[in-house]
Amino acid sequence: MKQLMLGNAAVARGLFEAGCCVISSYPGTPSTEITEEAAKYDEIYCEWAPNEKVAMETAFGASLAGKRSFCAMKHVGLNVAADPLFTVAYTGVNAGMVIGVADDPGMHSSQNEQDSRHYARSAKIPMLEPADSGEALAFARIAYELSEQFDTPVLLKMCTRVAHSQSIVETGPRIEAPAKPYEKNIGKYVMMPGNAIRRHPVVEKRLQDLSLWAETALINRLDKGTNLKMGILTSSTSYQYVKEVCGDTYPVLKLGMVWPLPKQKILDFAHSVEKLVVVEELDGFLEDCCRSLGLDPVGKETFSCMGEFSQNLVAEKLGSPVHTGKALDDPIPPRPPVMCAGCPHRGLFYTLSKNKCIVLGDIGCYTLGAVAPLSAMEMTLCMGASISAIHGFNKALGAQSEGKTVAVIGDSTFMHSGMTGLANIAYNQSNSTVIILDNSITGMTGHQQNPTTGYNIKGDPAGKIDLESLCRAMGFRRVRVVDPYDLKACDAAVKEELAANEPSVIISRRPCVLLKYVKHSAPLTVDTDKCVGCKNCMKIGCPAISIKGGKAHVDTTLCVGCGVCEQLCGVNAFQSTGKEGV
Repeated sequence: MKQLMLGNAAVARGLFEAGCCVISSYPGTPSTEITEEAAKYDEIYCEWAPNEKVAMETAFGASLAGKRSFCAMKHVGLNVAADPLFTVAYTGVNAGMVIGVADDPGMHSSQNEQDSRHYARSAKIPMLEPADSGEALAFARIAYELSEQFDTPVLLKMCTRVAHSQSIVETGPRIEAPAKPYEKNIGKYVMMPGNAIRRHPVVEKRLQDLSLWAETALINRLDKGTNLKMGILTSSTSYQYVKEVCGDTYPVLKLGMVWPLPKQKILDFAHSVEKLVVVEELDGFLEDCCRSLGLDPVGKETFSCMGEFSQNLVAEKLGSPVHTGKALDDPIPPRPPVMCAGCPHRGLFYTLSKNKCIVLGDIGCYTLGAVAPLSAMEMTLCMGASISAIHGFNKALGAQSEGKTVAVIGDSTFMHSGMTGLANIAYNQSNSTVIILDNSITGMTGHQQNPTTGYNIKGDPAGKIDLESLCRAMGFRRVRVVDPYDLKACDAAVKEELAANEPSVIISRRPCVLLKYVKHSAPLTVDTDKCVGCKNCMKIGCPAISIKGGKAHVDTTLCVGCGVCEQLCGVNAFQSTGKEGV
């Protein structure tokens, strides 16, 4: 049956049709929907793991047991999972194991612009890269065939545009893959040095065999053209742009397997045209491989290694007509991202800003605490880094920083990779204050459950980690919980914990205001007779509050009645509308 399908949903459908049985992932845009869509198939066991390393190891365990498995992550998540990735290349698999990784050119929701193809080459693992939803489904199925044929995990590389665009797919039935019996094999699966050294030649031989497979694989295809003055080597979304711009004018070698590469196929193609042009987003990965073959392609000197491509960019670089389209008569005003109206993090960040704290931050929607007017975050590196960084910061500066520096981290990020940093503070005793922003969900990626929420991926009751007990068990005597809507309580907690002469944890706890089960208070309004236009309420950066005619104004369609602004108003100008929230 043919249907329009999101790229990530198509991957999930491919996993289903291929007989995948176990999926373990950590949510990360733009990969999240793969696992969410797969969870809709009862035939597949799906879970959110605490982090990507755990997810990959879980998928490996399922493969070892003889069931086809999968794990998904975004590009920076593959960094977290790099440890098992490089070694599972040596062990190989039992049943098929596929690893989904989604890159984010343009950094729509990421802290860097990383090219995951380098991981495939470094780890010596094959990588497939679909260019649309139809290929996403097909390549997911092919990945399992390759995995079991060549005894290897297979990387399936998505990117934002393929993951989040829709195209036609043709679905088929689920084919249950027979379970492969688990057999004890110490030489293959126990990677101590004596065994690993014997597995390395196996890995190299496997790459050679995969390269030969790539030479005739249908996923590496040649689109013929009429003009041989130029030939284009490309893959993924770049292929779509090239075809939209050039049609059938120039021959195009479209690669579905981007590692290992079909070297002879590339050489034959290059020799059939006068000029070879490589069109690829981010790094010159394919270009470098062409140069290693003795070719001299046009590549990154023409096409940037930064940002996303587009049809117009490709047209401009290839000397084709550029379509300017119709401009709007009026320019669209900029709309910088802000924390939602009623966001539970706002009161806490206001308190930190007011106290002139140095705030070392982490990855999550609360990173928006760095932007004006709060401007209450001074560092964001990677998942969990805030806690490790404050320990190093305070060890380096001692009393100079201990009384004014805090780390902030979300509940999901804390479970992902914050616990080890907290253990380091407890073990090596820096006088550090860590604030866990517990909004009872994984917020930034779209409200996924995590080990602190008490629910699994399907919303069923699950094991729930008690953050207070966990922190105390790790050696912290000072652990306290505050409501971030209560500014006085937040201020007292921050002041007291920074003044303490030992490590401490503050848990700022209130559910995300966008959760469906959260009942809002009545929205507020402003008594303009009382309002003096002091703009104190604007200091929290709430999108529901603005200034009109020199007076504060509340957009009641946005306001959730959190009351933080009321606490900043010295003239009691804010009052409830009396209408219950939803």
